[in-house]
Amino acid sequence: MNSPLQTYQLFILVEKEMRLQIGKLGVFTFPAGHYVYTGSAKRNMAARIKRHYSVQKKIKWHIDYLLAAAGVGIVRVEKFSEGECRINQKTDGIIPAPGFGASDCREGCISHLKYVGTDAF
Repeated sequence: MNSPLQTYQLFILVEKEMRLQIGKLGVFTFPAGHYVYTGSAKRNMAARIKRHYSVQKKIKWHIDYLLAAAGVGIVRVEKFSEGECRINQKTDGIIPAPGFGASDCREGCISHLKYVGTDAF
């Protein structure tokens, strides 16, 4: 029997370089280009992903700060049955904001957001 889908990746485009305050994590520079954010939802993944696309929402998670910025949007979403950290660790990229989305990580991830460059996905 297959494991239920629990992990997702948001493929995000940042149109121009920006500096953003990410909650209590700090201020970071996000170069223009493509990013991959790895997250999970134990229940109701569709609602979680819909929330990420929503413009009107309470800022709750690190990813909310990035997605609320002008010129930032989700290009596509992929879903997985493997664990969040395992998928994140398989994803190549540069870490622009240590700790981003990984405050509850138990598997040594430095960040669950990775900058993957300026070429299209």
